[in-house]
Amino acid sequence: MAKRNEEFVTHIASRSYDFPQWYTDVILKTDMVDYSIVKGCMVIKPYGYGVWELIQDEMDRRFKETGHVNAYFPLLIPESLLKKEAEHVEGFAPEVAWVTHGGDEELTERLCIRPTSETIICSMYSKWIQSYRDLPLLINQWANVVRWEKNTRPFLRTSEFLWQEGHTAHATFEEAEAETQRMLEVYREFAQNVLAIPVICGRKSEKEKFAGAQATYTIEAMMQDGKALQMGTSHNLSDHFAKAYDIKYLSKDGKLEHCFTTSWGTSTRMIGGLIMVHGDDRGLVLPPRVAPIQLVILPIAMHKAGVIEKADEIYAQLKSAGIRVKVDDSDQTAGWKFNQWEMKGVPVRLEVGPKDIENKQVVLVRRDTHEKYIVPMETLTDTVKKLLDDIHESLYNRALAFREAKTVDATTFEELKNGVNGGFVRAMWCGDRECEDAIKEKTGATTRCMPFEQKHLSDVCVHCGKPAKAMTYFAKSY
Repeated sequence: MAKRNEEFVTHIASRSYDFPQWYTDVILKTDMVDYSIVKGCMVIKPYGYGVWELIQDEMDRRFKETGHVNAYFPLLIPESLLKKEAEHVEGFAPEVAWVTHGGDEELTERLCIRPTSETIICSMYSKWIQSYRDLPLLINQWANVVRWEKNTRPFLRTSEFLWQEGHTAHATFEEAEAETQRMLEVYREFAQNVLAIPVICGRKSEKEKFAGAQATYTIEAMMQDGKALQMGTSHNLSDHFAKAYDIKYLSKDGKLEHCFTTSWGTSTRMIGGLIMVHGDDRGLVLPPRVAPIQLVILPIAMHKAGVIEKADEIYAQLKSAGIRVKVDDSDQTAGWKFNQWEMKGVPVRLEVGPKDIENKQVVLVRRDTHEKYIVPMETLTDTVKKLLDDIHESLYNRALAFREAKTVDATTFEELKNGVNGGFVRAMWCGDRECEDAIKEKTGATTRCMPFEQKHLSDVCVHCGKPAKAMTYFAKSY
């Protein structure tokens, strides 16, 4: 085992010594992603895209269960349309990429490549919505967006990325608020029950909220270096966009009223999050519910009669039970295969050789704890299903315990300053923008959210001493 650990160290940097390099090594060496010739953009390779497909499947099912339908809107947005909501365009202006020519001909109006789709979608909603009978309008889009980022890192922050963006319209502010909260809960449940990631739910500060929103709600996760990652956001846009884009409906009372809209989104950034939450010094540790391969079968002594046939038989049995399974019958050595599939984070490894066949058993090895189990052939399918569920729960509980151990309460600024160097800090905050800016300048940490579950730590702000508005999470972030 010691020799195998040494082999891994030569391939992947240690998390404890160089977490950013560890992350880069992992995503490249496991064929999740590659750098593109286009600066700031990534190529998502089949193994990484397989994770995204499973994320899409799980989320899309949840969206449809809550009454949403999918549509698609144009990639290009006229400049005049983008400028209709002043706060929105100001917030995104530094990141917008522009199309100025069609072929050799200069366009009469610049077109932006969507950084987000509120403007183009609202322009269509103003056509589609006429009456209260048209509400609520619940639409989601799976798409790509472009934001001209200066500092990029695959999955976490790239100039182009994949995401889903929900856009809904409602008759009242209260209905829009309920939708905003409902979709945040969908994200929270997904993070816990699919990605095995514990998240903190709460409201963003005025500074950190989405440009043009009345309120932004977020789910925040802790990475293994103690930094925060915003995993998803849900925005109550009130009637701001409806007024800018003339989205009106005729009420039951015969009055023409403005709609209230929401938007909410998650992206391929979640893949970076699950890597940084669950991975170890051997590579990926994929949560079973988004692992493209949940179990890999390694035939031992393949040259012996019946071994490959038994591996194929087990493959067919597990596949028919809905388990994503692969047989590695390549001519690589057993040691190479062990290392390769551990590095790629496959939740369970199954070994079967001549003695196992003789004893009507197999050996299972779980990726998260490296525990081995000898399992009778007759109970294999049920055992694997239970094991995958157990791995999911184990990963979630481990991540939750890590977050709790790295979260501290602060009642003095010195405690806050020390705490954000290794994790999350809960502290009382006045809510003022000037105070928020000062805290970031002095510590490098930002307000992550004001959690729904409040805890009274003090009557005054941890930084300026003014009356406190709410307990707030502070952390350095990606």
